[in-house]
Amino acid sequence: MIEKLVTSGTFSLDGGTWDVDNNVWIIGDSTEVIVIDAAHDAEAIAAAIGDRTVKAIACTHAHNDHIDAAPALARLTGAPILLHPADLELWRMTHPDTAPDGDLSDGQVLTVAGADLTVVHTPGHAPGAICLHGPELGAVFSGDTLFQGGPGATGRSFSDFPTIITSIEKRLLTLPADTIVHTGHGVSTTIGGEAPHLLDWITRGH
Repeated sequence: MIEKLVTSGTFSLDGGTWDVDNNVWIIGDSTEVIVIDAAHDAEAIAAAIGDRTVKAIACTHAHNDHIDAAPALARLTGAPILLHPADLELWRMTHPDTAPDGDLSDGQVLTVAGADLTVVHTPGHAPGAICLHGPELGAVFSGDTLFQGGPGATGRSFSDFPTIITSIEKRLLTLPADTIVHTGHGVSTTIGGEAPHLLDWITRGH
């Protein structure tokens, strides 16, 4: 099962603050789940989970809008918070007194309800940005690395456009074309749907 919950709040970085809607992804079955990106509203996420066991709260990156509810959700569910260590500096901007419980590393496999989610390190939007690829689900959870229409934003601190393009080219466009891309904001897309204009970008060196 793949469930999507949309929560609303703000994203703040480099002195600016913007209103945002975030996708919270809940993957599992009737007994256990993994939560991808605990955004804004821990109680709403906990209500969507119900009495199911939360095996992990996986963070695709540590921008505040993707992690602001993570410690509260961890307290409500007893689940560990997992983050790529390259994003610890960003994490501390939001939660200076709380650390993640464990690391996410490239190639690591998280298993829930018989399905494997493989961690794919995709820096660029943030140094520790990761995607989670579920081959049995025919899906990749891309955080803010890839959206319908192109890559995630790279105009702020800790981000780099050539790096995100390399991550997408080497780590995501190699997935099957029919892989569904479940994004951190907005609507889902597919690898095949995004590949043509991304490859054009890469070919032109942009």
